[in-house]
Amino acid sequence: MPTKMFTGGRIKKADYDPASRQLDLHWDNQSVLAYKHVPEEVYRRLCAAPNPATFWEDRIADEYPKGTPKTSGAASDAAKKLSDLLGGGEE
Repeated sequence: MPTKMFTGGRIKKADYDPASRQLDLHWDNQSVLAYKHVPEEVYRRLCAAPNPATFWEDRIADEYPKGTPKTSGAASDAAKKLSDLLGGGEE
């Protein structure tokens, strides 16, 4: 999964999964927003934008459906707990 780190601005990191076309945006307030069906070209343009937050606001926020972040540690922990509960854990 390609990852782009940003040094300034409100967006701190962008994770993109080309297989599912999901974009996860990590913000300076520790939140993560996910968007589905994002073309790879849009991800590349976000990474090259002089102000990624403005690009997000203009080209992503209202254009693509929201999803569940893949990179969320809490989501991974919850999935593991559920798997363990249902007997799917590895021994």
